Amino acid sequence: MLTLGTTGAIYVAVDPQDGRKGIDGLAGVVTAGLGRNPASGDLFVFKNRKGDRLKILAWQGDGFALYLR
Repeated sequence: MLTLGTTGAIYVAVDPQDGRKGIDGLAGVVTAGLGRNPASGDLFVFKNRKGDRLKILAWQGDGFALYLR
């Protein structure tokens, strides 16, 4: 189950990301590209170049979860 932090924000990256990126790579994009803290409890959504897959990076309190759709 996905839960939002206290702000309840969902950030969607406009630029497509490499589908091979994992938690560390996507957390780096959040920090450098969006200027946000990936452990804030917000959800960060990324799409691949073709636009047929989404990855959601979420902080779950004790670590990151990466969801693929």
